[in-house]
Amino acid sequence: MKVLIGCEESQTVCKAFRDKGHEAYSCDLKPCSGGHPEWHLQMDIFEAINLKKWDMLICFPDCTYLTVTANKWLKDQPERKSGALVGDARRQARKQAIDFFIALSNVEIPKIAIENPVGCMSTEYRRPDQIIQPFQFGHPEQKKTCLWLKWLPNLVPTNIVEPEPYHVTKSGKTMPRWYAYADKSKGQKHRAEIRSKTFSGIANAMAEQWG
Repeated sequence: MKVLIGCEESQTVCKAFRDKGHEAYSCDLKPCSGGHPEWHLQMDIFEAINLKKWDMLICFPDCTYLTVTANKWLKDQPERKSGALVGDARRQARKQAIDFFIALSNVEIPKIAIENPVGCMSTEYRRPDQIIQPFQFGHPEQKKTCLWLKWLPNLVPTNIVEPEPYHVTKSGKTMPRWYAYADKSKGQKHRAEIRSKTFSGIANAMAEQWG
């Protein structure tokens, strides 16, 4: 099959499909970090969609403006020193992110999967077909992941393990350990990239069950 993995610079899913013998390509505006630039299309996802007659699209659109955890920044308020968008600017960014997500869901590719954390697309678009966790696929981390599917079956858990406990901050706030321990040394943008990477167990399940 010809498989396009959209918004993926890590190439985790791309390589899983390549291991199964499929003609898979990752696509992102950034260079790939997965070690196979020959399998990477550094361009706009919609340009990549028009390059071939793809059999499947798996896409990981940026969740920055779609997650429910950032809803507090939608209210009108003073600008943030960090540069994070707030108020009307963030509302406009969310609208663009919603339009991008829905445009991906409507492309003329037979099989489509779109991944995102729990967020506003459950109401702005529709409820996801499935919510999965890394600990269902061999990783102890807890990270709810929504999948919106078109002509693809729900993923079947492959290796259910005991989920690790949540990290508790000094202020008493709880959060998943993978989220709390993401490397801070190279700035917030780099940290966000680390947090967005797909777990290999989930990628392998996609390649095995959808390929």
